[in-house]
Amino acid sequence: MTTASRDIILRRIRDALADVPADETSEHLPAPRDYRRSHAEDDTRALFAERVADYRAHVVTATPDAARETIARLLARRGPRSLAVPPGFPEELLPEGPWERLSEPLSVADLEAADGVLTTAAVGIAETGTIILDTGPGQGRRALTLLPDYHLCVVRDHQIVGDVPDALVLLDPARPLTFVSGPSATSDIELDRVEGVHGPRTLDVLIITQEQSA
Repeated sequence: MTTASRDIILRRIRDALADVPADETSEHLPAPRDYRRSHAEDDTRALFAERVADYRAHVVTATPDAARETIARLLARRGPRSLAVPPGFPEELLPEGPWERLSEPLSVADLEAADGVLTTAAVGIAETGTIILDTGPGQGRRALTLLPDYHLCVVRDHQIVGDVPDALVLLDPARPLTFVSGPSATSDIELDRVEGVHGPRTLDVLIITQEQSA
């Protein structure tokens, strides 16, 4: 941009704001928020599971009293030799197994060598099939879920919301947010899909319902 072009733009802005009182702020003229907040149907849990599966992730559902056994079955299916578990992950959900449990602090080399990571989540978005991590308890720092090749994420159904606006009001923008929509994947100019470049190649998602088994 040349100096002349910049001066023209700034002059037009000043002209447009000429009749605005100097003490007026955006709070004096709030923007209307009457738009449709969600396109999700009533059964957000089913929609979330469907959309997550569309991204080639493996999705299962379990009741609270069957969650630990389900996690053990998922881990046995993947067969990790080492598993990173962040601080704050619910101990009652962590099963015994042949894998080595890795605890923080972990070096980059330790994370790269880890076969998998087991975490909770902050929010799930049904319409987009997105899981959001905010480094809260049981989630760990961002690198913990990006370097291991396998990620098993536990989401409780009350954490699932309909659409993006519903999720944003629950999140703190000052926290480091990671949006996960399926396993990491990208395509080159020939549209060849490559998985595991920017994050885990394999993603399992366990949805824990609020109902107990009869």
